Amino acid sequence: MLETLDLKQKLDRADYAKRLTRGQIQLRELGWQVYQQKRPVVLAFEGWDAAGKGGAIKRVTEKLDPRGYVVYPISAPQGEDKTRHYLYRFWRRLPEKGQIAIFDRSWYGRVLVERVEGFCTEAEWKRAYKEINSFERQLRDSGCILAKFWVQISREEQLRRFEERQKIGYKAWKLTDEDWRNRAKWSDYEEAVEEMLLKTSTRTAPWTVVEGNDKHWARVKVLERLVEVLTRELGYKPRDPLK
Repeated sequence: MLETLDLKQKLDRADYAKRLTRGQIQLRELGWQVYQQKRPVVLAFEGWDAAGKGGAIKRVTEKLDPRGYVVYPISAPQGEDKTRHYLYRFWRRLPEKGQIAIFDRSWYGRVLVERVEGFCTEAEWKRAYKEINSFERQLRDSGCILAKFWVQISREEQLRRFEERQKIGYKAWKLTDEDWRNRAKWSDYEEAVEEMLLKTSTRTAPWTVVEGNDKHWARVKVLERLVEVLTRELGYKPRDPLK
C-alpha cells in the first residue's frame, strides 16, 4: 500500500497559503458547529518520526477556539496508566460532547512500537486489531466523529530531517537516540504499518494516508480532509471565505 503513494506531491507557497487559509477558516466555522451540535470529535495522528504530525496539528488548531479542543501528546504509559489495559488511558481522555480531542500518537502504539520493540506479546498485539476496531466502532455508535491520519515520508526524507534537526538549535531537542534506534528498524515498522492500515481501516473509521515529503502538501491535505469529514458528519457546509 505505502509503496503506491506518490511522495512527490507538493504545493508552491502561494497555493499553500491560499488553501491553508481557506481550510483553517472553514474549520473554525465547523468547530463552532461541533460545539452547537454537541458532537464529540476525536482526531488520531500517527506517522514516522519527523513526519510532520506536530506541524499538521498546529495548523489544524491555529484558528480554533482554544476552549474547544485539547491536544494529548502520547508517549510510553506512566503511573496508573501502566497498570491497566492499554486502552484505559484513551477511554479516560475521550472528549465531552461539543469538544475536540487530538491525539499526537494514539492507541495504535499497541500494533506499532509495542509490537516492534517487544513491549507486548505477539498474542497481545495480534488481538489488538479486533480490540481497536471494536473501540472505534463504539465511539462512532455513540455519536463521536472520528478521523485518523497516517503521515508517510520516505526513508531518505526522514534522514534529511533528522540531520537538519541536529544542526538547528531550537529543533535539536526533538531528535533523540530512540529516533535513531527506530530508524534502524525501518523495515520492521513498515511491515507493522502496512498490516495496521489493512486491518484497521474500516467503513466506520477509515484511515487517511497523507503524503508527507512536502510539509505544505501534508498540512493542506489534513485540513481539507477534516473539513470534508466534519461537513458530512455535521450536515453543515461552511462558506468559502476566498470567494
